[in-house]
Amino acid sequence: MPINEIPTNSIDTAVVKQVENRKSPKEIESILSTEQYVREYFKDIPIMIAIARCESTFRQLDHDGDIHRGRANSADVGVMQINEFYHLKTSEKKDYDIHTIEGNTAYARELYKKEGTKPWTASKPCWGKYEAKSLALALNAK
Repeated sequence: MPINEIPTNSIDTAVVKQVENRKSPKEIESILSTEQYVREYFKDIPIMIAIARCESTFRQLDHDGDIHRGRANSADVGVMQINEFYHLKTSEKKDYDIHTIEGNTAYARELYKKEGTKPWTASKPCWGKYEAKSLALALNAK
């Protein structure tokens, strides 16, 4: 599916703000699905939606309510699979809790602004085609 076909849900931004004020991960997920949250949060960076789909299939929590961990590396956590070994201390210093959907996505946004898609190169075979399509669309728009 091309990047422009990764639909961005038209959920209200006010709902995302409401979710951000909650404290319980289960409460957040009951209000708004993780996929909807990611699509709204990254509507301005569609490649991050594709990365979340490839990295975690839009899961912040597992069915038992525990943080979703990577299959290949259990230090990768949450919807954006932020690696605790490399990023936990830095994320905590910046007041991001990568074990919550808000902190995980916010820290991922910061990583993307600094490094682009590099932190997610392991899953590039899955989302790389979207990145190429996005670049082509951006160049054609100029």
